[in-house]
Amino acid sequence: MTDLFSPPARLLTKPLVLVDGSSFLFRAFHALPPLTAPDGTPTGAIHGVINMLLKLKREEQPVLMAVVFDAPGPTFRDEIYPAYKAHRPPLPDDLRVQIAPVHELVQALGFPLLCIAGVEADDVIGTLMHQARLEGAPVLVATADKDFAQLVTEDIRLVNTMSNTVLDEAATVASLDELDQLAATVSGLDVTLVTVVQD
Repeated sequence: MTDLFSPPARLLTKPLVLVDGSSFLFRAFHALPPLTAPDGTPTGAIHGVINMLLKLKREEQPVLMAVVFDAPGPTFRDEIYPAYKAHRPPLPDDLRVQIAPVHELVQALGFPLLCIAGVEADDVIGTLMHQARLEGAPVLVATADKDFAQLVTEDIRLVNTMSNTVLDEAATVASLDELDQLAATVSGLDVTLVTVVQD
């Protein structure tokens, strides 16, 4: 990854931006009004994803911005546990037909597109985050997936472009503190309930 950076990664002030393209695609499809081309082809998700990418690039001015999508087909998790996501409903046809055009437009706009067979977009993004951290490069991950919060550090932030919220290290710690307080409250309620039942 060192050859991606000039000057060295440790001297960068602008972030490496990693976009969870699959998250963008689903959010755009479900959150935005449906749009169609003159021939009736759905285009709402395409419109939403491209607008979010251009807005993100304009606001962050990243040294590099890559977009990562889930690859079609099974992953290594399916081999380990065949029932993995087995009950997830299939993609709506109106969304499925927009995937290839989104990929084409992402590349036409000059963004590196990563779509690696056998793994999920999350795996690719997590690996790149780790590599960037080893290089000392600041990272911004654009996603609505809260699972990435466990990887937030001083140099790694998350941004949700739909809600315009940024999760940095301080915000992550604050969220964990709130969860601890909630857990303590629930635990106290359980004790109270047990006491009442016993009485």
